[in-house]
Amino acid sequence: MTRINDTAAPAAGGSGRTYNKVLILSGLGCASCAGKIEKAVAALPGVTGARLNFATGRLTVEAGAQSALDGIAKKAGRIAREYEDGVRVSEESPAEQETFSTIHKARLALGAVLFFAAVLLRPEGWAALAVYLAACLIAGGDVFLRAAKNIARGQVFDENFLMGIAAIGAFAIGDYPEGAAVMLFYQVGELLQALAVGRSRRAIAELLDIRPDYADVRQGDQLVRMRPEEVAVGAEIVVRPGERVPLDGTVTDGVSMLDTSALTGESVPREAAPGNEVLSGSINKSGLLTIRVTKPFGESTVMKIMSLVENAAAKKAPTENFISKFARYYTPAVVFAALLIAFGPPLVAGLSLSAWVNRALVFLVASCPCALVISVPLGYFGGIGGASRNGILVKGGNYLEALGRVETVVFDKTGTLTKGVFKVTQVQPADGVAEEALLELAAHAESYSTHPIAASVIAAWGRAPEQGAVTAVSEVPGHGVIATVRGKTVVAGSARLLDREGIAHPAAPSAGTMVHVACDGTYMGHLVISDELKDDSPLAAEKLRQAGVGRLVMLTGDSRAAAENVAARLGFDEVRAELLPDGKVAAVEELQARQRPGGKLVFVGDGINDAPVLARADIGVAMGGVGSDAAIEAADIVLMTDEPSKLATAMKIARKTRRVIRQNIIFALGVKAAVLALGAAGLANVWAAVFADVGVALLAVLNAVRTMRVKAA
Repeated sequence: MTRINDTAAPAAGGSGRTYNKVLILSGLGCASCAGKIEKAVAALPGVTGARLNFATGRLTVEAGAQSALDGIAKKAGRIAREYEDGVRVSEESPAEQETFSTIHKARLALGAVLFFAAVLLRPEGWAALAVYLAACLIAGGDVFLRAAKNIARGQVFDENFLMGIAAIGAFAIGDYPEGAAVMLFYQVGELLQALAVGRSRRAIAELLDIRPDYADVRQGDQLVRMRPEEVAVGAEIVVRPGERVPLDGTVTDGVSMLDTSALTGESVPREAAPGNEVLSGSINKSGLLTIRVTKPFGESTVMKIMSLVENAAAKKAPTENFISKFARYYTPAVVFAALLIAFGPPLVAGLSLSAWVNRALVFLVASCPCALVISVPLGYFGGIGGASRNGILVKGGNYLEALGRVETVVFDKTGTLTKGVFKVTQVQPADGVAEEALLELAAHAESYSTHPIAASVIAAWGRAPEQGAVTAVSEVPGHGVIATVRGKTVVAGSARLLDREGIAHPAAPSAGTMVHVACDGTYMGHLVISDELKDDSPLAAEKLRQAGVGRLVMLTGDSRAAAENVAARLGFDEVRAELLPDGKVAAVEELQARQRPGGKLVFVGDGINDAPVLARADIGVAMGGVGSDAAIEAADIVLMTDEPSKLATAMKIARKTRRVIRQNIIFALGVKAAVLALGAAGLANVWAAVFADVGVALLAVLNAVRTMRVKAA
């Protein structure tokens, strides 16, 4: 699966383009090895960036030259196999990723048979050494091999080293059964852990499996099946009932219902008819559709979503970064602590060397940090995948973690809380002026304007303006228009425009946008233009209050009367109106200064006009941005429908993810601390140590999978 991204950041060397290749590392079961692989690949000549997502096994390599990608991919594959034996590298995602091959499982089974046979038959002397050593080497010979390879590369302190030292130490003091048991049960635990990680990976892959496999392209009277990336813009494709829409486009023929749940999280199908835009990744439920392609596959909705979710792991949460640093220093520390336990008391107090070495071995086995290194990033990626299933794109674990600490939510008004569709809600003519005459003058004056307010005035009149009636138009930005209609000068716009023209008018406060109309200097009346509130907005305010948001604020460029009317209906705490983009940024900065330490501020806007404030907020959220490049670029989180209540769902997912990860950290560290202390005191055996290692890791991984399953708030 090779992807070329011509719009990425400039590569090193100034070519201005970055080329990507995505590799699948099947059988990647070691989270710490994944970090080493990523670092080693990133250091290769010609590589401008490398990201390895352990949760999905996807290694993305970036280079400044397309011609260098194949050679870099081969080197990356060799590096991956060096750090973890059995890793298979491909460019197509396999059906299943297994860490343990059939041969590996057979060796494990044979080692187990030898071990339990020895336990039952109780051989002595050299026979016992031979049988238990054979069981140890057959079941875990690859552990010793990996440890030796890593030591040769200077990578000493990892789980292979810990288990190898523990097994060797047990044999050295004559405790053969324990030496074999350490390796055997470590490998069994690794197998169970690999199965759990594989299950979670498959669950995530299924969650994100919205990539279409083919497109049926109409060429004359025939349909030619092609890969979606081979289809050109302007081509016509045919989508049958039950098939996934492969590319973004416009329906030219046919009527059907589309299941867009994979994109938006909405279970209610949407109608598709001629003229309607359809998004790739939707599933055609009923009729046959002919669609004209409007975007290449690389820029399609389905690719945007998959790219966002897959690359989200590159932006790690603070907790993930802490765990990575913790593991880096923790493992060497416990090795040195084990050495002190093993040799300190015998040297200082003359106590039994074998007894204290045994305690040190239990200490080593229990100390492996796999439970944290694997489960924490898996938990965040599961939360990101669960959010995607609910129609919420989170661009990194750092934003997901921050979303769990939100105190203030700031909304834009138009297009976010309201529909952004203007409508004339009131016609107020002056004395002696008919409503029809007022509407006619306003409609003709606005007939050459492209502003949404002008369209609403013409729609309210209900007919097309008379051709030739308007002979001159002058638009005053931000104020209105001055037009010559049938030889008369008509002014239509704000009160400030009439003041500028010296036309007297009554004060007319209203909860909507006012369009005053004057003809030849005489005031004719005014129209009230209102933007309708979204049906979902009251629910959004209610759910955010229930989620613990302390302050709801609205910032808008609209009039104060209109803004205060909407804010009052929704129960907002604060509203600021008539703001330009820089005014919104200043308002957000002021609100951030009033936050408690650690509290986060979210700004929700349309992602295009509000790009500066989206970037300035702690978390920028774009509304309805599934088809908007600007929204995806500017925001940290994208709500793929026009429902502001999705933000409450995103917060619910973030808090569950944070809760699950905290549970894993407390559980893993708690059990390890207890077993480490008991092991050092001689009160824990190798069985407890094995549970503290692979048992805890297995339970933590299974718990992390729960982050993918969150119902809408």
